[in-house]
Amino acid sequence: MLADHIRACAFLVADGVIPGNEGRGYVLRRIIRRAIRHGYKLGARVAFFHKLVPDLVREMGAAYPELAAGENRIVEILKTEEERFFATIENGLGVLEAELAALKAKQLATFDGETAFKLHDTYGFPLDLTADVCREHGVTVDAAAFDAAMARQKEHARAAGKFRMALSLDYAGEATVFHGYETLETTGRILALYRDGALVDQLLEGETGVVVLDNTPFYAESGGQVGDRGELKGAGLFAVEDTQKIQASVFGHHGIVKTGRIETGQTVTARVDAAARAATARNHSVTHLMHKALREVLGAHVQQKGSQVDSEKTRFDFAHHAPVSAQEIRVVEEKVNAEILANTAVDAAVMSLEAARETGAVMLFGEKYGDSVRVLTIGTSKEFCGGTHVARTGDIGLFRIIAETGVAAGVRRVEAVTGLNALRHVQEADARVQTIAAQLKTQPVEAAERVAGLLETLRTLEKDLARAKSRLAASQGDDLAAQAVEVGGVKVLAATLDGADAPALRDTLDKLKDRLKSAVIVLASAGDGKVSLIAGVTADLTGRYKAGELVNFVARQVGGKGGGRADMAQAGGTEPARLPEALGSVKGWVEGRMQ
Repeated sequence: MLADHIRACAFLVADGVIPGNEGRGYVLRRIIRRAIRHGYKLGARVAFFHKLVPDLVREMGAAYPELAAGENRIVEILKTEEERFFATIENGLGVLEAELAALKAKQLATFDGETAFKLHDTYGFPLDLTADVCREHGVTVDAAAFDAAMARQKEHARAAGKFRMALSLDYAGEATVFHGYETLETTGRILALYRDGALVDQLLEGETGVVVLDNTPFYAESGGQVGDRGELKGAGLFAVEDTQKIQASVFGHHGIVKTGRIETGQTVTARVDAAARAATARNHSVTHLMHKALREVLGAHVQQKGSQVDSEKTRFDFAHHAPVSAQEIRVVEEKVNAEILANTAVDAAVMSLEAARETGAVMLFGEKYGDSVRVLTIGTSKEFCGGTHVARTGDIGLFRIIAETGVAAGVRRVEAVTGLNALRHVQEADARVQTIAAQLKTQPVEAAERVAGLLETLRTLEKDLARAKSRLAASQGDDLAAQAVEVGGVKVLAATLDGADAPALRDTLDKLKDRLKSAVIVLASAGDGKVSLIAGVTADLTGRYKAGELVNFVARQVGGKGGGRADMAQAGGTEPARLPEALGSVKGWVEGRMQ
């Protein structure tokens, strides 16, 4: 069975599938988790499944070269998913098996759906895996109760979220005709007005609301591109701050009346903010070029998982199993900027879905498309897209990736800027280098070498300082040993070491325990409003005195707490003024345990 599972998983990953929560990714995740559970039943308690890949490649790599070519990537993806699930499976199985034992004791055959949801929500234990385990015990899961619990959670999430007003507007009029591909200014008639979600006949100066037009150049948020902003000008002036779809073909212009008033039936001039639209178009167009470059650099498995494009930057999420290296980012930037320099014309054509597929245009897996689609050709990229774009690739100006992070298992995120924003980013980076170089009293081209030298010097000084502290601890240990007092055959020492850090306290304690036989020791240091404490008990006394109890006793008196082993324990506090009194109580603590 495990052989079947590793074969299925390896071929899926080789085909570009990444474990996820929907579509093919979810199928892959389910197969991996079932394999892990079978291994768990056989006694495996650490990640093992990914280690089967090399054997599979040896057996099938000759017939299927894609397995051999992608072996390292397959191993890494399966290992990451496996380690994540192993972290939850033990706790989840413990709860599940306890519930099954309780059902067996009560002679019941239905597993509580609420508990199944708790396993899913708290422990990351999927319903299908719970159902598999239950089936093996002759038990069925109350799926209806599970679905009800899931629905309640979604409802709570919806109630807690801040949804845009457009989602709740009730509209039954004409559709909006969009002219924004061809022009940034049109004349439109007001079809409907909304204030606080309710249909009204007019909006007065200072009031916020939503305007529906019969014709508009404003792009409504869709496909990751934010909605346009601008103005509607007629008898009054309405500042459009955002544009959202009320329905698939009905656009809502969100904003505020700046002057005068606007009424249903009025004709207005709708004008998009040209600068914001142009910046957004640059960022959207470059997203397509970046997507293609990422696939070329990282592999064909790269698939878009989400995006957000506005006038400031583009944010692009994609399937990939590892961080993108600095060198890979550099290559992506070079490929995209080469496309920009080519200054090729951008073409957008509306065609049938079948004709679009025949062009080889990239379409998002799992996305629903109508009979007609818009295919964007920009540079060497060809994708389905309904957004607004530049006329030529050269209009993008400059492309720069400014961030790369992980957002979920198998999903990475890059953020990038274009045009003047990219120029500003480069200028700011250059200014920072200039500042650093000036502080180092060197030229910018030599700053990195100078910093490396300083870091090496710092490491040497830190080693020298550690050795000096160790010698100081040794010398203080000699002096402190003489301060120990004997109480009923036990040497007791409670002292302060000025300026000592935690390592120095530990070193001094170790040396004192070697010098003082049958001893109970507490050392402390204070500074910046904080107290550091360490307590030690020699091995022959740990049956009678516990260092953890002693250090906690002292720490409570200086506004702190702590603990540790019987022979050594550490603590901290926040009241240095009370330290002398606290150290003075150590002798009494030892005497109290002699009785």
